[in-house]
Amino acid sequence: MDLYEYQGKQYFARFGIPVSAGGAADTVDEAVARAEEVGYPVVVKAQVKVGGRGKAGGIKLAADAGEVRAHASAILGMDIKGHVVHRVWIERSSDIAREYYASFTLDRTAKKHLCMVSAKGGVDIEEVAATDPGAIARRHVDPVDGLSAAAAAELVAEAGLDEEARAQAAALLVKLYTCYVEGDCDLAEVNPLILTTDGRVHALDAKVTLDDNAAFRHPEWEEFAGTETSDPREKLAKEKGLQYVGLDGFVGIIANGAGLAMSTCDVVEQVGGEPANFLDIGGGANAAQMANALEVINSDENVRSIFINIFGGITRGEEVANGIVEAMGRVDISSPIVIRLDGTNAEEGRRILADQASGRLESVPTMIEAARRATELARGDER
Repeated sequence: MDLYEYQGKQYFARFGIPVSAGGAADTVDEAVARAEEVGYPVVVKAQVKVGGRGKAGGIKLAADAGEVRAHASAILGMDIKGHVVHRVWIERSSDIAREYYASFTLDRTAKKHLCMVSAKGGVDIEEVAATDPGAIARRHVDPVDGLSAAAAAELVAEAGLDEEARAQAAALLVKLYTCYVEGDCDLAEVNPLILTTDGRVHALDAKVTLDDNAAFRHPEWEEFAGTETSDPREKLAKEKGLQYVGLDGFVGIIANGAGLAMSTCDVVEQVGGEPANFLDIGGGANAAQMANALEVINSDENVRSIFINIFGGITRGEEVANGIVEAMGRVDISSPIVIRLDGTNAEEGRRILADQASGRLESVPTMIEAARRATELARGDER
């Protein structure tokens, strides 16, 4: 679960991480009230889960109530990269001397936590990594040992933070690690971490992703889930226990396994199609799972064809095929379906599918051919 900036700052504050004073507002009048509470000057910030807010006009400085009213009126309802602004965060303006970067995430290859610190904050860390990789200090943190104060001090020094900021930045880094671990985050990022003109270090922004698998430990996360402007397709998929991410294309995708689903999206794009979604039904593909998946895909009015890409491992091909056939009897499908089935007993599965082949169901032997055929059908092309 990704948090909005204001939620991330509230989460940081629970662990003693210093953040700017502020408040959230859903209306122009609320924005003015929050500004009066924190004191001028303030910054009016669009709350959307996408970067580039400043360039889009979603972050504005306001010196008085009139400016807050004008900026909040313009920002609320604004569309930023397809995300409509429903809430703004009003915070006290900071006099910035320097901008830094700090984050914790998981390095799955090393099976350890990864801390990154840089004296070049305020820009995308990917840009820094590409143009000046030496500007990023990296350190793996063993989950058993954790991050010590001494290790944090070494990191901020290695990153080249200003001398006057180092002690505070190191202390904040330890708190950020505690937030990351005890708060069950997949990502805890501060960009920028700032040094103010009066010598204070605090988090000016917050990017937090919570680990959904740890939700059972955090009943308080319900308050975050309640603010989600969820894609109705994703909401339906979640209710049915499916791993689904809605996209903007026209080829619906169903695959068994996250890696295969991602590869399927890539192949569809490779042949000129546009994936409408990422949908992973898991290791199996029985009738109930397939029916649920087809129902979710069928709910997307942009889908013009469906590509089912299944590799049978432990699950045998004939079981998959029977599941697909049964599922099609349960769900009234409005789009043509292309199926690629491979793996254990795939030949038997393809025979079962061939017996059911019709104008709305085709079995194609390879992934690339199936992707191409699904794209052709979606575009209305003929062979």
